[in-house]
Amino acid sequence: MEQVQTLEASSASSSSSSSSPSLEDFMKLLKGKTDSQRLAGLLLVTKFCDKNDQHTILNVYLALGSTFLHRLFLTGMGRGAVGGDSSNREAYLRLSVTLLASLARVSQVAATDEMVSKIPLILEVISNESGSSFREECYEFLFLVSAAREDGIITLYDSGGVNVLASQMATLPDGSHVMELAMKLVQLIVSKLPAGKVHVDHPSELSNMVVAIAKQFALLQNALKFDALYLLSIILSSSYSGPVHAVLQSMTCGEWSTCIRVGIMDVLQNRVAPAEKLQALVLAECAMSIAGEEWLIGSTILPFAHNSFPDNRCILLVLESSRVEIAVILNELAYLKYEASKSSPPNAETFLVKLRNLGVAFSLVEMIIKLISKFGGNEESISTCILTESTFTKIIGGLNETIGVVLEYLHDAKDHGDRKGNDLLASVRIVGSYLAEAPSACKEKIKELLGYMLCVEGEDESSPFQSVSFLLPVLCQITMDKDGCEIFVSAGAFRAVVGCIISLIDSSHSKIDSSTIFLACDTILNLLLKREEVGFSLDNLCYVELLQALSRWTEDTIDTSVIMMASSICSLILDTTCEEALLCHPKFKPDNLIALSQLLKRSLVTCGQELMSDDINTNTEADLYQIVSSGYSSWAERFPHVKVVVEGGANFVRRS
Repeated sequence: MEQVQTLEASSASSSSSSSSPSLEDFMKLLKGKTDSQRLAGLLLVTKFCDKNDQHTILNVYLALGSTFLHRLFLTGMGRGAVGGDSSNREAYLRLSVTLLASLARVSQVAATDEMVSKIPLILEVISNESGSSFREECYEFLFLVSAAREDGIITLYDSGGVNVLASQMATLPDGSHVMELAMKLVQLIVSKLPAGKVHVDHPSELSNMVVAIAKQFALLQNALKFDALYLLSIILSSSYSGPVHAVLQSMTCGEWSTCIRVGIMDVLQNRVAPAEKLQALVLAECAMSIAGEEWLIGSTILPFAHNSFPDNRCILLVLESSRVEIAVILNELAYLKYEASKSSPPNAETFLVKLRNLGVAFSLVEMIIKLISKFGGNEESISTCILTESTFTKIIGGLNETIGVVLEYLHDAKDHGDRKGNDLLASVRIVGSYLAEAPSACKEKIKELLGYMLCVEGEDESSPFQSVSFLLPVLCQITMDKDGCEIFVSAGAFRAVVGCIISLIDSSHSKIDSSTIFLACDTILNLLLKREEVGFSLDNLCYVELLQALSRWTEDTIDTSVIMMASSICSLILDTTCEEALLCHPKFKPDNLIALSQLLKRSLVTCGQELMSDDINTNTEADLYQIVSSGYSSWAERFPHVKVVVEGGANFVRRS
């Protein structure tokens, strides 16, 4: 260190004789013929020049030249020699890194090839223990140069920048400037590189960064908190984030999720801009997609923080914030669609952004519905979790209010004759999700709007298939009693559900969605069993198409539950007509009657024998068999060709 100490003493002596050396003095030394002169000039520059004076910094760079600076840097790294032995190495390294960081503040210098070429070397310095004392200058250089030109961030990435950041971010001081710079580098990497590249190439490293950033999000109470919020949202909401989610799920310590929960509560309960609250909801959705909806009721205690939240605060804040967001967005959408469009069509991009935001809020409400459904009917579960009776009541009240707002939006759309759009379809979905758990909620509004909701189509649909699918759980429940069947019939839901069954059976997909089709069949079965009580008359075309579809569904299956479900519906339909009337229908052919007869024979003979040999006499298939068997006894004489097929080869088993 002798040479550097001598130079420092010389510069101190110069400063005592002249309190403010002129720029000309600096330039003379920097352009000197010997390394000692240039080093002395550099020390004076670092002592007397304003680091934000870009004009002076640029002049220093031009006077010094890139060659000397490169030699100085390499000497500091132990790969060269500038004016002295290796004992000065650390001082040279500190001086060169400090100077590089200062020079990089001038954008035209930061964008030079010489600066970009230093990125791998600076990463090497950061990775060594010797660079820990001037780590902030290293990170500042990396950020400024990487941001200065397109290939800067590529050089950082290709030089192992992601690995360095992942290994160091957890050790950086909380809320420090160097942590802020590290977060900015992560944002550059994620946003500037091709979509999904970092997520696919470095899921483990990116997950470690998420852990470090989440801690800042929980702890800080300044602008950096919101930087952390946006960065976490960018990383976790990407369509390529699956590998990162998987790594986070596998972590034995779930501290990251607690940090995110605490940070989100901080944002939602304070007066912040609407954009920040929305971003917090986006992050909450991401957290639940990783940790499940139970994340809403997780711990809020962190070992390194002193905040204190009631156990139920998170779920109530998320629900209330989502409710407000839904009300605001639906109001804005209604204005764009029905008011502003009168003078000029709404901006497509604006509309899509609002739809995305609405989707986030709807998704959160659906997750809350799913969560309470796990505890709603189980007193023991409620007693062992934080969803106390009081909390549960507040949640139900918030959900009722939210669904009420959505129903008002749908009513407005109905009044305007509007039944096509993803906003309407999403609204039907959220209503269906809630009514599946609370079928008696908003009963009068549902009675008024059910027929309309069954007609809603998505933007890319040619018929209302998805809306019917979303409503099937509640339709199946309400058709279990007479009043519900009357609502079902008056809404024209029979034709809609039959259409859904036919679409599922005739789907081009190789595999039928069995849970949905069984739900639809159960709904039709419920109504047919109460047909006389309700006074419901079957539509000829509708039931003919249903008979044909059910025959197609079962022709290649050996699944007893499928055969019995299809045949029980067919049996109840046949009880309302006769063979002659059926064959007179222009769309019902003799081949259809043969297929129907084979289905009924399989259910009454083959499946009947299997069920008789089963020790369990109370299973669902046995109940369905009873419907088919008793129905056959009622209508067999009116269907002579069916009777011949059923009884021609073997006797079917009657079950009392």
